[in-house]
Amino acid sequence: MREWLDRRDFIACASAALAARSARAAVRSPNVVFIYCDDLGYGDLGCYGSPLRTPNLDRMAREGMRFTHFYSANPVCSPSRAALMTGRYPTRAGVPRVLFPKDTVGLPDSEVTIAQALKGANYKTMCVGKWHLGHLPQYLPTNRGFDGYFGIPYSNDMVPRVLMHNTEVVEQTATLETLTPRYTEQAVKFIEGSKGSPFFLYMPHTYPHIPLGASARFRGKSKAGLYGDVIEEIDWSVGEVLAAIKKHGLDKDTLVMFSSDNGPWYQGSPGHLRGRKGMTWEGGVREPFIARMPGRIPAGKVSSGIGSMMDIFPTIARLCGAGEPKNPLDGIDIWPMLSGRSNEIEREALLYFDDVNLQCARWGRWKLHVSRYNNVTYSPAPAGGRVNFPLKQPELYDLLNDPEESYDVAPENPQVVAEIRSRIGRLMAGFPEPIRRAYTETSSRATGNHAIGAVTRPADR
Repeated sequence: MREWLDRRDFIACASAALAARSARAAVRSPNVVFIYCDDLGYGDLGCYGSPLRTPNLDRMAREGMRFTHFYSANPVCSPSRAALMTGRYPTRAGVPRVLFPKDTVGLPDSEVTIAQALKGANYKTMCVGKWHLGHLPQYLPTNRGFDGYFGIPYSNDMVPRVLMHNTEVVEQTATLETLTPRYTEQAVKFIEGSKGSPFFLYMPHTYPHIPLGASARFRGKSKAGLYGDVIEEIDWSVGEVLAAIKKHGLDKDTLVMFSSDNGPWYQGSPGHLRGRKGMTWEGGVREPFIARMPGRIPAGKVSSGIGSMMDIFPTIARLCGAGEPKNPLDGIDIWPMLSGRSNEIEREALLYFDDVNLQCARWGRWKLHVSRYNNVTYSPAPAGGRVNFPLKQPELYDLLNDPEESYDVAPENPQVVAEIRSRIGRLMAGFPEPIRRAYTETSSRATGNHAIGAVTRPADR
């Protein structure tokens, strides 16, 4: 009798599991679109206080969620993209610095990208725009989980400025004025060709990285020169992508996200934040981030929860039923915040790296600066070269009350300083040996006046 009951229970469990699988199969896996700008400032969108006209992005924010504390994992291009693609610190993923056309390296094959994870879940995948994780065939998007690629493989100020389709060069010197329309055309074509199956569109725009280019339709139309024209054309592109999604009835099935790889370079606005691209002040790493998915993400919500570009991988993987890689992820699943179920998620301290050097950490409302270079970013290096020095007295900023990082409150909060330093020590112990060595070398250098030159205000570049 017991054996019969066990068998009956087994059959019941098996039937329930089959029914669950059938139910999951009947529910369409969500599409994912990630639109990623290059050097867009925190203050460059209308919904973030800019005078520039960005009606489509402003509408996307009204129909979805806008974050005010969302971070890149690095203040420059290649490392920030490595973090997005892998869900890991770029110093762990093997891309701590910007890659150039002369480089023969790229994102290591041992790292798993979002696209590779989604391919395992039967997604169609496409990359349109700037890749910047290696330009040799083995490092291109088509070898990292993407079915197709169209774009410039690195920054548009690097030469040769080739435009590629998959692995072939289709334009030896890409025409800057046509890039955004051509990217948009390719993105819309991919959406139209993938409407019968789940898809992942990664659209890393070339702009507003310098040199700038806008089509005749937008050139001279903004009130902020060519930079403004470029931003308004990117906004138009976002509108075209959203329209293509809606046209094919995919609105409720598609998660659309928009952000930037790092802060603004010589043009653009970091808002009221201190610093710019290439700096670990907030202006270099805090990014605009907007997410929209009608019916799944609440409309018109502004989140002050902390998010990181490294969170995109685990969030998408779990939402789409894709497996996570064996390599441990540094990001966390932020769907509870995106879905409105939670205002914030408790997380470990976020580390701010510049190249291999750990310079700051954020824990809750607090940000601690522990080291800094002996020159201002993009200024001539001093005699003896650019060196990362420890701060004689670490600087603590309350980012909720002081987002401009203007008032050091370390003397009043020694216990917070001690806690963050302890967390930094524990986290750094888990990084690859070269990164640990760089941290040790910085910590062992004599403090004093070496780093004073890097204490700058927002206008300094």
